[in-house]
Amino acid sequence: MHTLRTTPAYRVGTALLLVTMFAGCSTVQSPPVRTGQVENLQPQEPPPPQNKVADSVIVRQLIAEADKLSSMAQSDLAKNFLRATRSFPAVGTRKAWQRPNNQTYVAPSKHALMADAERSKLVAVELDEYRYYYTKYGSPLGYMRLLEVAANNGFTDVSNKKILDFGYGGIGHMRLLASLGAHMVGVDVDSYLEALYDDASDTGRIPPAATTANRGNRGTYGSINLINGTYPKDAAIAAAVGGGYDLIISKNTLKRGYIKPERKVDKKFLVNLGVSDELFLSTLYGALKPGGRLIIYNLQPKQGDEKQAYKPHADGRCPYSLAQFEAAGFKVVTIDANDDTAIREMGRRLAWDRNEAGEVISDLEKNLFASYSVVQRPY
Repeated sequence: MHTLRTTPAYRVGTALLLVTMFAGCSTVQSPPVRTGQVENLQPQEPPPPQNKVADSVIVRQLIAEADKLSSMAQSDLAKNFLRATRSFPAVGTRKAWQRPNNQTYVAPSKHALMADAERSKLVAVELDEYRYYYTKYGSPLGYMRLLEVAANNGFTDVSNKKILDFGYGGIGHMRLLASLGAHMVGVDVDSYLEALYDDASDTGRIPPAATTANRGNRGTYGSINLINGTYPKDAAIAAAVGGGYDLIISKNTLKRGYIKPERKVDKKFLVNLGVSDELFLSTLYGALKPGGRLIIYNLQPKQGDEKQAYKPHADGRCPYSLAQFEAAGFKVVTIDANDDTAIREMGRRLAWDRNEAGEVISDLEKNLFASYSVVQRPY
């Protein structure tokens, strides 16, 4: 059995790719799994006690990261998002299987249904707590800046709100938002995520976190629903995702370099939506409630010059134009707004520019950039 573990992905340098790469640059399609409830669920009794974190190195690490970012948070939404790390449960090592021929993963629930001959071709792997929270793509607290953007655009409270994350890449930030009362739906194509979050405890109803907003009362239960497949190309996936969303977010997924690369690049590094721009945008528009918002937030390193290999992940511009958004019916608030200063401050606080020995290995001023786009479905 193999144990998958890497250097923490919040380190910049060789790990910057892990922070910026999209979770699932493939066209793997499979049916929806682990459907959770998204209606307004109110507790009938006090929430169950949270798992103790004293023995969880990873949860303590995330709490320490949140503390480092706390004075940077401006909105109540971002502050409560960080505080909610204290409600993270400790998670044991998960077992999954991998297909050596194409490196895709098989979830335990699917493995149990396979014939013996098919099972014999798989390699068992262990996915530890670090992988559970950081996956292959970095700290879930990187979503704090996206939430600040949301708060600055009128989305100040997630309680009883329905939120879709396109290319969610990890459960950590979804758990934090669900513990603040949000009903989270994540869609992705990465079989790794499907295998990692196969346990029944990962989805469904999530108890409220003890934050300033709800301390002293029972708070609001949120929920998590994870869907694996190609959205919106696959009709079954589109039906499972549904609509009625107050907010749709996408971080490090809808990049121009992934969707419309300026140079020829290996297709395995691209995001194949499988539908036209018009259909993709009209689907997102239809999935939002009137007044709902779509926020695209991207981090990227410096792009190489013409003599160097083109890096799709380094072109974080929005892949859609003002005219395309407006043709789909959206009101455009901003496209490619610069967030370099804030993301570099986050990087410094989380030591993205240093290695394990504390040595500076990257100049964030020259090698870390961020931008965001916000559009709204009119009332």
